[in-house]
Amino acid sequence: MKVRPYRLVFLCAAAMSLVLLPAQAVILSFTDNPDYNTSAPTGTLAGSGWDLQGIWGSFLGTPIAPRYFLAAKHVGGTPGDVFTLNGVDFHTIAFYDSPNSDLRIWKVAETFPAYAPLYTATNEVGSSLVVFGRGTQRGAAVIVSGHTNGWKWGVADQRRRWGENVVSATVDFNGVSGALLKAEFNRTGGPINEAHLSTGDSSGAVFLQESNVWKLAGINYSVDGYFSTDGTTNTQFDAALLDMGGLWIGSGTNWTYIFNTLQDKPSSFYATRVSQFADWIRSVTDNEIGPDLRLELAILSNQVAVLSFPSASNRLYRIQYSSDLRSNSWQALTNDIAGTGQVIEVQDPASPGEPCRFYRLQLLR
Repeated sequence: MKVRPYRLVFLCAAAMSLVLLPAQAVILSFTDNPDYNTSAPTGTLAGSGWDLQGIWGSFLGTPIAPRYFLAAKHVGGTPGDVFTLNGVDFHTIAFYDSPNSDLRIWKVAETFPAYAPLYTATNEVGSSLVVFGRGTQRGAAVIVSGHTNGWKWGVADQRRRWGENVVSATVDFNGVSGALLKAEFNRTGGPINEAHLSTGDSSGAVFLQESNVWKLAGINYSVDGYFSTDGTTNTQFDAALLDMGGLWIGSGTNWTYIFNTLQDKPSSFYATRVSQFADWIRSVTDNEIGPDLRLELAILSNQVAVLSFPSASNRLYRIQYSSDLRSNSWQALTNDIAGTGQVIEVQDPASPGEPCRFYRLQLLR
């Protein structure tokens, strides 16, 4: 059984202290300014994934383990190509394709300094998201019956941008139930940075927040469209639409008219859903050891030690203790603990009886 490095804390009665030992671009609805949202989000969106978006050819990729990053399969790539994260080059040496999705995991020769945690819960619908891409600027307005119903794709500048949206649904794809996350480009009711995608945004990341931690929830895959004003290729165009009503939408050589009603029919973008393919992702990345364990210690008023750690689903953990590190003798404080995707707390009622006690967290699988 493969074991990752331990995370160690200790409790000494004299101090009762805690010591931890180391073990580009999106289209926006409210502005056509190409310089908008081209730097890291701040405020409540700080840490939402900007620093974890690396340059992968003309697209983006996201580190998910010490030597692996996740990208869209359809953007291609060849072993030996360079993935650049925050100005540092990482050299690809192999890739692994998901058999039932557009996901591709790339392995690099070097080690990433940080990587994204995965969103493995299946409650994405209704959640606010932050999305990244390197697609086009916002182009000319699409006018239907005198109303602006969206914008055509503009100049492809490959600048990295970010936007917001909300997961509206999950969508079946390639025989897999709920394989894609869907986000609508709504005229009203959405976040201030309401965003859609265009060509070049493929392979960018979708991040959702869980327990105040931003996690990778999707990889950009596709959008609705193409469109036409008369149901022929003579007027065909691509666009981010707040309302598709009054236009034709194409699929292959077929065109379908979308009736123009009082209610908007927004177009959407789709991202491959990480939670649906988490087991496959881990089957690849779990062959690599990473320093992703964190064990925290708190002391109750009765001097009982409370240990807590963030867990991941489909993981198995164990906490051990020792009174003397020199002996290298460890006892089990817990049986094997199944991860839940949430923070797990464990109490040690025997801790007040010893002058010093050390704890370590072990990841079994």
